[in-house]
Amino acid sequence: MKELELIFKNIKTKEFLPIYFFHGEEAYYIDAAVKALENDVLTEDEKAFNQTVTYGKDTNYNEILALAKQYPMMGDKQLIIVKEAQDLKLNEDETSLLEKYVESPIESTILVFAHKHKKVDSRKKVFKALDKRKMLFHSEPVKDYNLAKWIDDEARNLQIKLAPGISQLLADYLGNDLSRIANELNKMKLVLKDGEVLDGKLVETHIGISKEFNVFELQKALGKKDANTAFKIAYYMGKNPKTNPIVMTIGNLYNFFSNVVLYHTVANQSPPTIASELGINPYFVKDYAETARLYPLKLATRIISVLREIDLKSKGLGAVNMDEGELLKEMVFKILNIDKVKM
Repeated sequence: MKELELIFKNIKTKEFLPIYFFHGEEAYYIDAAVKALENDVLTEDEKAFNQTVTYGKDTNYNEILALAKQYPMMGDKQLIIVKEAQDLKLNEDETSLLEKYVESPIESTILVFAHKHKKVDSRKKVFKALDKRKMLFHSEPVKDYNLAKWIDDEARNLQIKLAPGISQLLADYLGNDLSRIANELNKMKLVLKDGEVLDGKLVETHIGISKEFNVFELQKALGKKDANTAFKIAYYMGKNPKTNPIVMTIGNLYNFFSNVVLYHTVANQSPPTIASELGINPYFVKDYAETARLYPLKLATRIISVLREIDLKSKGLGAVNMDEGELLKEMVFKILNIDKVKM
């Protein structure tokens, strides 16, 4: 997020905006920006008098703007941070008050809104005004196909050397939860010795992800109908349910085979169009083509039913004394033999 980099740079040089309205689905960038403002705008002595942190559920725009119109005590600036701003209600009167404040903010006040997990309605006049004055910042999620690159960049910033394939492994296993990824990388920063490379063994030891035995390797094996590898991975994962929870395994396979079903409906389109429809990197279209060849539409659809059945069993419905390892092996067997399974 280039805007965030510019915000960090301006904070360090004490070039502040009167209002920062952060919003969007990705909380990581919002938290990082708010933390930078919270840490660097005021000195520790100034914070006691001139820093206010409140939460959306505990306040309203009237109260916030009343605070913003006050002047700092024994200092040049006051900082007001509204966390969880998505819990604020914005009625017609408050919209009018906020619009007026945006038009003429108090220069000695730095007013920060952290509106997380969803976008604001940018069609509203007040948010158009914020955007026009470059005080509205949208925090977008990183696309799945860009996640490995984001991890590479984050590791580089932390001066962590990654072995080949590690960024993709972390992306596949941790998903686009940037806060979790950042926490894991920061943890590894403390663990790694000078010059040590973060490889698969260290990832397995300290993060709990096996480079060979994880849900994405299982997905690949099932996609290729590689029975020996699939059962070997399922056995390992079943022995380590804490790091390989079955609910996550089922969820990932459900998404994968749902995309295989979707592939069948768009297979006659161009690879870029298929990639767009499936929401994947074009590089992986050929993998879906191979899986679709091995699992025709009728069988791919039946696999979805098997996954729902295993999901219910994992929750105690229709399964008596079956642990996660047994359920994983049953699931793998049924997927590989889906043409013979009675539904």
